[in-house]
Amino acid sequence: MPYQVQGAGLGLKQELMAPLLAQQPGQISFVEVAPENWIHVGGARGKTLDAVTERYPLVCHGLSLNIGGPAPLDWDLLREIRMFLQQRQVLVYTEHLSYCGDTGQLYDLMPIPFTEEAVHYVADRIRQVQDYLGRQIGMENVSTYAQLPGDLSEIEFLNAVLSEADCGYHLDINNIFVNASNHGFDPLAYLEQIPAERLLYAHIAGHEQQADGLRIDTHGEDVLPDVWELLAAAYAGYGTFPTLLERDFNIPPLDTLLNEVQQILRLQRQHATATASYAA
Repeated sequence: MPYQVQGAGLGLKQELMAPLLAQQPGQISFVEVAPENWIHVGGARGKTLDAVTERYPLVCHGLSLNIGGPAPLDWDLLREIRMFLQQRQVLVYTEHLSYCGDTGQLYDLMPIPFTEEAVHYVADRIRQVQDYLGRQIGMENVSTYAQLPGDLSEIEFLNAVLSEADCGYHLDINNIFVNASNHGFDPLAYLEQIPAERLLYAHIAGHEQQADGLRIDTHGEDVLPDVWELLAAAYAGYGTFPTLLERDFNIPPLDTLLNEVQQILRLQRQHATATASYAA
């Protein structure tokens, strides 16, 4: 499928914007923001975002859609998101396959039960969002720390939702690795079953390993070697696809982040001619 962005991307944080504009590194092909953090932002910050997005194509990864939550969809928020996507000429909009609120915002991504009932519920809400926004959106596989009762596996649930909703897929490599470690499944077996034909772009990030072996998706550490290996396996299986480095906390200087962006590019070059072995 033709991707709307290419190469390697970087999640855009306020402290990175000035050095990004000053250096304008060629390793970066696109940038990503959470629209909720930028809606109605004007003044100097708004002008800085204007300058960055004049240089780099923009994608958005939302935080508050609450697609799996029990509360009605927030149409006021969706109206603002639609305006933001249109005004900023955002190429791709994705969200999390999770829920994050009921009567209020939980400020965390909670797991959805992997059931047939939940598939229909979530898929219907995704279709409503897509109809309202007038575009296909993507849903990301999320990290979880508890497994709710259900009759489907995580990858079965993911595939069923995306197929019924007819939406795109936002692949998160780190989340596959974190969940495989926390819940005891084979990350490569999961990777072989992803809906790659729906893939819009991917995330890669660092995570924290606690003393009891639990892995927490913090986006605050360097990407671990095992996660790089899983990305390489994805490229080997499906060919290369646009991949964005996430770093939300403990943000180092831009030059340090560019070393990891360069690693994405190295792997993409190595697997540029990969055959689709998983899909064969």
